[in-house]
Amino acid sequence: MYERIVLAYDGKREGLIAVREGALLAKRCKAQVYLLSVVPDSDGARMAETVYVDVLGSQIQSYKQLLEQAVRTARQLGLDPVAKLVVGEPAPQIGAFAKEVKADLIVLGHQRRNILQRWWSGSSGAYVSDIVECSVLIGRKHISDEDFRAELNKDIGVMASNP
Repeated sequence: MYERIVLAYDGKREGLIAVREGALLAKRCKAQVYLLSVVPDSDGARMAETVYVDVLGSQIQSYKQLLEQAVRTARQLGLDPVAKLVVGEPAPQIGAFAKEVKADLIVLGHQRRNILQRWWSGSSGAYVSDIVECSVLIGRKHISDEDFRAELNKDIGVMASNP
């Protein structure tokens, strides 16, 4: 059903939920996985240029580590993910990347926000769904560490019984 799945990962708990759910779905569909991490670059958050560069550099390093963690998670499931880190506004970056890789599905995390937070920041999930031609899944199913390990062990058991 799905051949190319983009997992947008921001390192937050909700992003990890989306990565796990999306990776398990990709495994079942035998889909190619693309991991995308977007370091937000907001003009409103810009400070003095040198301070901004230092903060952005620190954020990029942190996001690289989180992306590497997501790659390891996907590889544990036997997937061979393509990973990319970009700087910019998340929704347009996710949309552009999905178009570039001809994604069938984008999996996003969902962070609950109050009405004021939504008003100020907009809804990235809704915006992504407005600008892409593929399906968008909001990954909200919490997969415990135990359940995730059990899914990993299914493959190990299958491989051991099929030499």
